[in-house]
Amino acid sequence: MRRDLDPSVTTSGAAEGAECPYCESTDTIREHPKGPSLCRSMHYCNSCEQPFEKFE
Repeated sequence: MRRDLDPSVTTSGAAEGAECPYCESTDTIREHPKGPSLCRSMHYCNSCEQPFEKFE
């Protein structure tokens, strides 16, 4: 199942993928620049298909 980015958010951060904490793949996308707090962003791993948070 392919997940689309949130269309209401434009991101200005780095385009390279963050490392997935579950499988260590960098085939990830940032879904949302804001997580539960301003210092975290939401990402999705295309390899293991898991969402995860990253500290910015």
